[in-house]
Amino acid sequence: MPKKLVIATRNRGKILEFVRIFDELSVGALELVSIDEFAELVDVEETGATFAENALLKARYTAKMTGLPSLSDDSGLCIDALGGAPGIFSARWAGIHGDDRANVDKVLGELRAVPDGKRGAYFVCVCALVMPDGREVITEGRFEGKILHSSIGDQGFGYDPIFSPHGLSISSAQMSVQEKDLHSHRGKALRAIAPHVTEMLGGLG
Repeated sequence: MPKKLVIATRNRGKILEFVRIFDELSVGALELVSIDEFAELVDVEETGATFAENALLKARYTAKMTGLPSLSDDSGLCIDALGGAPGIFSARWAGIHGDDRANVDKVLGELRAVPDGKRGAYFVCVCALVMPDGREVITEGRFEGKILHSSIGDQGFGYDPIFSPHGLSISSAQMSVQEKDLHSHRGKALRAIAPHVTEMLGGLG
């Protein structure tokens, strides 16, 4: 039977990325399940001061409550002209958690007078794998680029429509899912953690 790994998020966009990338990497007989399948789980308050602390908070809670290996991520957009903000507050930058449109509008408003040469930014993703016996590992991926002056594209989610990766003339919301999975912060962090998933779950046939 496939071994279960709980993905500690309710974000459907993230879950689809997790599934696609693990399928691509052929990480053995693994069944990814969402925390939505566990009625007793509540959303963990992200009180950490870093992406790593928040990722571990979510994965530790989920592993403890379900008794299953748990994988979480914490990710966000860091903008040079805003001193690294919104950072760990990316999902709730405009005040309401998960309001992508409001978050994007706030960023565009705050950067309205910032010229092209000073609109550097990067996405960061930290993945945390926590086992019920207390073993844990974290990995990190980054996706470098700049902030556009307006939203372009309808793929992806979050800040994708206003983020243009280095070396490209499009937004990450115009990338194919294959391109994004290859180059994105989450894709890099998941590729780095995949060997640990295989090892810590005792080998996946």
